[in-house]
Order: sequence, then C-alpha cells, then structure tokens
Amino acid sequence: MTESVYKVDAEVVAGLRNAVRDCSERGLLYASKWAAELLCSLSPAKRHLGQATVPHANFHTSTPARSRSPRPSISFSMQTPAPITHEPVHTFPLQPPLGDPSMLPVQPPEVLQQEAIWEAEDADQIAMAKAFMDSKEYLRVIHWLRPCKSAKAAFLRVYSQYLEAEKEALREWYKLENTREQPPEPVNTSLHDLLELVKNATDPWLLFLKAVFLYRLSRREEAMESAILSIAQYPWNWSTWIALGDCLADGDELSSLLPLLPLPSNHPLVLMFQVKTLNSLNSPTDNELGLCDRLLSEDCFPRSMWIMALRGNVLYYLHDFTAAEAQFRKILAIDPYRVDDIDILSNILYVSENNNALSKLAHDYLAIDKDRPEICCIIGNYYSLRAEHEKAVKYFRRATQLDRTYLAAWTLMGHEFVEMKNSHAAIEAYRKAVDVNKKDYRAWYGLAQAYELLGMHQYALYYYQHATALRPYDVRIWQAEGMCYEEMGRLKEATECLRRALIGADPQETTIHLKLAKLHHDLEEFAEAAAYHRRIVEVCRSAQKPIQEWSKSAVYVARYHILQGGGDLALARQYLEWVSVSNAEEVTQANELLRRHLPAAVMRQQQQQQQNAASAGGRAASEGPSIA
Repeated sequence: MTESVYKVDAEVVAGLRNAVRDCSERGLLYASKWAAELLCSLSPAKRHLGQATVPHANFHTSTPARSRSPRPSISFSMQTPAPITHEPVHTFPLQPPLGDPSMLPVQPPEVLQQEAIWEAEDADQIAMAKAFMDSKEYLRVIHWLRPCKSAKAAFLRVYSQYLEAEKEALREWYKLENTREQPPEPVNTSLHDLLELVKNATDPWLLFLKAVFLYRLSRREEAMESAILSIAQYPWNWSTWIALGDCLADGDELSSLLPLLPLPSNHPLVLMFQVKTLNSLNSPTDNELGLCDRLLSEDCFPRSMWIMALRGNVLYYLHDFTAAEAQFRKILAIDPYRVDDIDILSNILYVSENNNALSKLAHDYLAIDKDRPEICCIIGNYYSLRAEHEKAVKYFRRATQLDRTYLAAWTLMGHEFVEMKNSHAAIEAYRKAVDVNKKDYRAWYGLAQAYELLGMHQYALYYYQHATALRPYDVRIWQAEGMCYEEMGRLKEATECLRRALIGADPQETTIHLKLAKLHHDLEEFAEAAAYHRRIVEVCRSAQKPIQEWSKSAVYVARYHILQGGGDLALARQYLEWVSVSNAEEVTQANELLRRHLPAAVMRQQQQQQQNAASAGGRAASEGPSIA
C-alpha cells in the first residue's frame, strides 16, 4: 500500500519562514538560503497560510548545510580532523525512546521564558556580534559575547570559536605544505575544549554544535544522538540533518536510523534527508527517484529548484544522463544564475561528449563568478573533453585551492593525470579525495586504476575492494577487480568477481559472459565455459543480433558436446547447421565438425547406449526371478 503524501500546511510554512529569519540572524546563510528557496517554491496562497501565526517559542535558529564553496563565516565547509581517530562501528546505541517524540526531552516553559528575557537583554550585543561575524572578525565576536547569558549569544560565541580554530588549523597546515610533516588534513586541536562548552546543552542549536564536534572526534553514535535531540526540538534546521547524514557510512545504517527519527516517515524533511544522504553515498535507487517526485508534487514543493537538483543528482547516479540533463535544464530555465550543482550538469555533458553545450555552459558561468570551485570544474571538464589535459589540471587545481574539501575536483584531477600517464600525480590527487571523503567510491576506484597502471596489482586489489564495499552492485568496478585478479593469475577469484558483476548487469549483457567463458576454459572447466557460451547464443538470438556476434560461442558449445563429453548432440547439430550456412568466420570449423566429428560422436553414443542396455539386461538375468 502506498504511503499517503504529506501535505504542506501552515505549520510547515511557519517553520520555513522562521528558519529563514533565524539562520540569517546568526550569519548562517546557507541554511537560510535552503529554507528560503523551499519557501518561495510554494504558491502565494500556501505561503500566506503561515503569516497569521508564526510561532517563536523555541527560538528557532539554524546552522548552514555544507556549501561546496568555502564560506568560513557561514558554513562548516572547512572541516578538519581531531588528533584522535577511531575505526567506525556499525551499531546504534540510541535508545528506542528517541524514536518516540512523546519521550523526547523538551525545554520547560520557564526555561524558554528566561531565555526570552536574556535574549532581549543581549539583543544589542548580538546585533554587534553578527556584524563582526559578517566581517569574519571571530575573535571580536567571542570577546563581546562573553558576558551574555542567552543561548543565542552562546551559540554565536561557540560557533565563532570553532571557525577561528578552523582558520588557525588551516593556516598551520599550509605552513607545512610540500613537507613530510604535513598531515593529510588540517588538525583542529580545539575540538575537545569546544565540546566541553556544549556538553550539557539542552538548546537545540547548541545540541547541533555538540553533534558536529562529536562527529569530528569520531564519536559517531553520540553525535547521532545529539543531532536527533536537536531535530526533535527544531526539525527545520537542515544543517542538523546534514550532520546526521555525515555520521552514516552506508545505506544499511540509514535504514536502521529512519525509525528513530522524531518525525513521520512521510514528512518532507525525512524524505529529503533520505535522498540527500543516499546521493552523498553515491547509491540512490529508483525508490529515491520516486521520493523526489513526491516532494515535487503539488501537495509539497512543486517548484523547488533544490529538490529538482536533488532529483537531477539521483538520475545522474543512476546513469540516466538524458533525463538528468533535462532536469538541470529545467532548473536553468527558472534561474540561469544558480551555481549550486551546476558541476553535475557539466559532468553529464562531458560523459555525453556534448562539446558545444559544455563550451556554452563554461562561457556563461565564467561570466557569473570565476572564483567558484564549481565553475572551475566546468572549465576543467571543457578542456578535458578537448583533450587539453594540462589546462584541465590547472582549473581543477584552482578549484581545490578555492575549496580544499571540493571532492569532485580532486577526483577529476586524478583522472586527468591518468590520461597524461602520470600515475604518481594521479595517486596523490586520489589520496587527497579519499582524505576529504572516505565514503566516495570514485577516489578508491581511481587509486586502484592508478596502481594497476604501475603494475602494482596487490595494491590495486586493496583499493578495488574498498570501492566494491561502497558500491556493491557496480558492474564496472567488479569487472576491473576481476581483470586485476586475472593479471595476477588468480583465475578462480577473477571468475568470482565477474559472477558478482552479473548481479547488477543488464540481463542482455554478453561481454561478461564471454569473459567468464574464457576464464573457465583456461581453468579447464569446460562444462561451465560451454554454459556461458550457450547463454551468449540465446541472448544474441533473442535480440536478433547477426550471427557473426555469436558464431564462435555456438561452435564452442557444439565442440564441447561432440568432443568433450557434453553429450547433447542434437543441440550441437542445430548450432553447427546455423553457422555452416552463414558467412561467419567459423563456417569451416562448423562444416568440419558436422562432417567428421559429429557422425563419429553419434556412433559412439549409440554404441554406449547399446552397451548400457546389454549390461542392464545381464544384471537382470543374473538376479533371477523375484521370490514372492
């Protein structure tokens, strides 16, 4: 039974309007932009639903979702690791009551009333601190907000401390550039101290900061608990959802988490979270495409460019490039100056080899803002398609200089170095991509290919296995891993990889079957090889492909049944007759098998049947009549 569609009502409109205002007041512009785009995608009639009553009881604030472009004062884009790390675990210690909104802790009315008084007293200092934050003067924000008591002032103060610590970590990291002492990423040594400031927080926005700090300290389960508590008090803080998604390693963990969320499963925020998280894991399915369609229905956000972009990303990861391009074109028709996700459109045009469209896109957006990493990526793709790999590397490198956490640029730079046969530089670029996001399969896959080019197959296997763990149904990666095993002479493992590739392959696929047939033949497993060749014949005939594409497989099957004990001589005759009357290269082999070997095989089979019948009769006679 299809779940009912959640309808946007006055409460949703009021929540979005509050999010726009509160995020903007705290300098959290990306989250404010997200809420504003959703709000303005509604019809005027629906937007007016929430204007009569705008609840303000919980002091709604928010924090930005991570922007691709570095904005130190308004986002958490410049994330750095803590000095300690732990291996991720796949368990959730969250107690069942967290999934029940009625059991979640809520701030008492007297606490909210006191907060309102303190916030009113701190209003002027907060306004001044906001001006300092806009100017990126974080130390001044910290200094002037120290005497303030309100949770809003505390949030601005702790947030500014975090951003200042990130700036310092990045500065120290760059000092060690091109030296052996430089760590893979900037190290923020202040995270433990920052966590101490919010460890007993009950305010939803301080709980959000607590979740961020815990995640950065590799305490994922505690981070998820804090994020859920924050969402329970204020669900329209999209950054909390992003932080929660960052804690998840795969789709199975997402499935385990969804029942714990303090919102109905058909709530728009839950649907957006599900699609966004699976997009970040590069593993959306047709189900997520359906969720996007529900979100774009007239009952939800029918004109939301953000959700349209979400849908375009799903189509891109599903390799439906035609539909994905059409979706992004629709967004451009609404807003030709929207830069977010435009790099995905450039990737689609690159894969489609649409040079003219990619050239126009690069020209148009270069005039908008040449210092956005997404736009540098577009230009890099343009030069790559023209096989000007040095220029492409220049622009991808420029994108990483603008935002060192911009994953796509590192990965694409690695691809360019592979094209230039510079495997060592490619490995360095892919390693940077892995440092940015260990959950992105493309960097692991790129590392495997680079090491394979160097003939270091054992290293390549290690990285292929990481890639397949992240993308268990990716046919291309399983094929590459199988070929790597074959190069190492480990044919058994190669066949296992190719059989795994068949799970996600097109049912009409023949290339993998042909490769499997060859491997089984090399292993002298002729029955298995013949079975794969027979499958090739059946698929090609059902698709009405020319006989030249399957004649070799037909002859192999016939030879197996005639000369290697298969025994199905009728099938062998049929296959050979098809080939013998064609113009395929295997005509001579087919005629020879038909004239010389098939009659002899028929005779041997008849003799064997006679011998079997005679021996069966002899046994019956020796046993004598049965005794009643």
